[in-house]
Amino acid sequence: MGTSADRGGAYCRISRSAPSAVRRSAAERRTLSVRFLPMTPDHGRSRSSAGGAILPALLRGHRLAAGLTQAELATRAGIGVRTVRDLERGRSSRPQRTTVGLLADALGLSGPDRAAFREAARGRLATDLPEEAAPPAAALLPAGVAPAVVAATATVPVARSGSEETDPLCGLSVDLPPPVDLIGRDHDLSELTRLLRRDRSTPVVSLVGLAGVGKSALALAVTRQVADRYPGGIAGVLVGEGSDAVCVLSAAATVFGVTGPAELVARLTGVPALLLVDAVERAPEAVAEALDRLTRVLPELRVLTTGRHPVGLPGERVWPVPPLDVPPEDKTGPAPQALAGYPAVRLFTTRLAQVRREPPAPEELPALAALVRRLGGLPLAIELMAARGRILDLNELLDRYGDRVLDLAPPPHPGEAVAVTLREAVATSYRLLASDERAALRRLAAFRNRWSVGMAEEMLAGDGTEAAVDPVPLLDRFLELGLLSVRGTGSFRFRLLDAVRDFATEQLVAAGEETRVRRRHAQIVLRLVVRTEPELTGPRMIGALHRLDELTSDIVAALTHASGDDPHTALRLAAGLSRWLRLRGRDGAGRQWLRRLLADPRTADADPAVRASAALGLARLTAVYGVDPVDVPAARDALAVFRRLGDVAGELDARGVLCTLLIWAGAHDEARGQAEATLAMARRHDRPRDMAVAQRGLAWHDVRAGDLTAARRRLAAVDRLAGQCGEQRIRVLARADLAEVTRLEGRYADAVEHGRRALAALVELGEPGHRRRTLGTVGLALAQDGRFAEAGEVLTELRATVPAQWGADRVEDGVSALLEATIALHRGDREMAAEWFAAASEAVGPGQRSAVEALVGLAASTGDVTLLDRLDKVCQENGIRLLPQEEALLYALTAARS
Repeated sequence: MGTSADRGGAYCRISRSAPSAVRRSAAERRTLSVRFLPMTPDHGRSRSSAGGAILPALLRGHRLAAGLTQAELATRAGIGVRTVRDLERGRSSRPQRTTVGLLADALGLSGPDRAAFREAARGRLATDLPEEAAPPAAALLPAGVAPAVVAATATVPVARSGSEETDPLCGLSVDLPPPVDLIGRDHDLSELTRLLRRDRSTPVVSLVGLAGVGKSALALAVTRQVADRYPGGIAGVLVGEGSDAVCVLSAAATVFGVTGPAELVARLTGVPALLLVDAVERAPEAVAEALDRLTRVLPELRVLTTGRHPVGLPGERVWPVPPLDVPPEDKTGPAPQALAGYPAVRLFTTRLAQVRREPPAPEELPALAALVRRLGGLPLAIELMAARGRILDLNELLDRYGDRVLDLAPPPHPGEAVAVTLREAVATSYRLLASDERAALRRLAAFRNRWSVGMAEEMLAGDGTEAAVDPVPLLDRFLELGLLSVRGTGSFRFRLLDAVRDFATEQLVAAGEETRVRRRHAQIVLRLVVRTEPELTGPRMIGALHRLDELTSDIVAALTHASGDDPHTALRLAAGLSRWLRLRGRDGAGRQWLRRLLADPRTADADPAVRASAALGLARLTAVYGVDPVDVPAARDALAVFRRLGDVAGELDARGVLCTLLIWAGAHDEARGQAEATLAMARRHDRPRDMAVAQRGLAWHDVRAGDLTAARRRLAAVDRLAGQCGEQRIRVLARADLAEVTRLEGRYADAVEHGRRALAALVELGEPGHRRRTLGTVGLALAQDGRFAEAGEVLTELRATVPAQWGADRVEDGVSALLEATIALHRGDREMAAEWFAAASEAVGPGQRSAVEALVGLAASTGDVTLLDRLDKVCQENGIRLLPQEEALLYALTAARS
């Protein structure tokens, strides 16, 4: 899309087609011509009056206007088709007078049209003719243009939309470069079309972006859309290296079919026309001077430019052309429809289909998403990568080229002025920057994903030896040059293109600035995490979670660098992230970071509060799936530190984590005592959120004691307290708890309703562990209610969401096994139920309420009286009391044992 191959040497003529050879008068015929003329520094320096160069275009224009092919015209004129072909290609510039007469008769020419045609065949220029004998200005070709350029073109039919009102080219025969299939440019195309159709106050519109982003293709598509609004014609020039203003003006005159700037002014005065100038960066000052002169004397002339930077004229409208949208990092799933909505993916698969028959397989989709992200949505890079799909599958492409996209290069095209590699393409734009702009770009390359103006300001701030830098003009400059992407309306909307960031990182290392910049980057991320951490509880939690989600790549980069360069910063950063890591299901990675940093001897002298917070964070992440022997002592130590410091919030947090750990460790009485102490302390300090947390913990102790009524009352208090402080997460978790209490009461339909409402809210909150537990509650309630098909669907979802932290050595997922057993038991398959209940009792920890439920089901399924002794022991050791329906299920066995 829009590579340099779309440019150069293309002659385009747009004229109304006639259904027959019936002659139309010059007033009835409208002819528009578009010619892209490759410019050289000596263009227009020495011009002969080679009027014969006009004849090929004039003959071709009249033939197309008559709706004739070359063969049909030759037959009608009674001459050979080769004669017509040679004339149109410029190989025969002085035909015999008889041939000229036959052609004029066959084309139905008379009056001024016939005179102009005859004089062009004699080699005289249109400007030498009387005014009434001059040919249509749009049909003229300039002197000194190589005929081979004209001969190399081919007519391309225009796809009809079916409606003349909506298709600007409907009824027109078009001789253009083959239209490029624009993907993901619908908004740009419609807005630019509107701008060039209606807004006459903007003389110059500049499409600006990196090489290979698709500027030229977009410009060509726009010209096709607006052709009917410019009766003076549409013409284009491709700027050459070293051109001056005279070159540009001469080329503009040439492609509009006149001999010089003066004639161009005369031709276009009062007539709307559009000039397309491609690759303005090759001679920026010359283009600016020429266009300034043209737009001043020709107010009806509109100019559409493409380049790596704007022209810089008053009233210029700069239109950045960004890369295509790519899927975010969480969109790597196997669903093709999820990825197909991203233009970068569509372009890749479209180009891939040109080199291999098979579409991407499901196992290639994650690599597909990762590839287009690494390529930054840059169309040229995507096309180059997709071309390699002829040999390699997408996983192999990612492995081989994912870390060196800057080395991608198109096949060589001798004599074509294009960058050899993406690195050189980016380097060209980099060289357009001033030294301070380059330094700023190198620093901003430290950010891995999207960032805000505030973060850029911190990164560019002076350090005592440098002056502070206002980031806004710099960001505007980078956006103008197509180096920067701006997406969305939130604060985190700026991002360097991946290829730009990779190149700037290379320059950062070469300048010896990497350590200093990455250290500053880690400090910026830490400050943002410290500001955000308090908002991870309370009414602003969702926004805080999303902010940290946006920073995921930068958080990992900051932790990675700081753990080696500045472990104290890394420890503070990891400690502040534990709650976010838990809510987003990244427990395993968080535990690894915290364990490593706490064990690092360089952090032994860290602030005691920081070490206590880190130890508490590690315990919080561990408690999701069990307890480590060192976690309980570590939580007790953290509690002691916070008490010594008088940190009320830290002490309450430590007590809450300790309660959870003590339950996992089987110390249920102590856990209840800690929960009651937490509730009392929260009440003393009037902290409703902490009261709600304590009440929720005590509700589960009521469930263990078999007092479901008390548990329901506590959960109602939790909902009220959480509502007071705007703590939506705790309210959702309380509803999930209520679903389980309702199921244990035997009200299965109500339990399903409560559970499903909680599940819908947990999707936004994250909480994968709580979501699985609630999903298990819904599945069990469905099975116990006899709704086996729905329970089976829940079971399938549970099987698909087994936590990644569970290794292959884990025998069975306890929640899924318990659901399998319950479905089998209520279907009457006691043998199958017994097998699954046995698996569930082994998979679930012995201190959990679900372990008792599994043992009750196992005893009821097998009728084994000896299991009652095992059940009694578990209940006694863990303070669990059987519920009435469980006692009823075991009534026969209990009687037999008695």
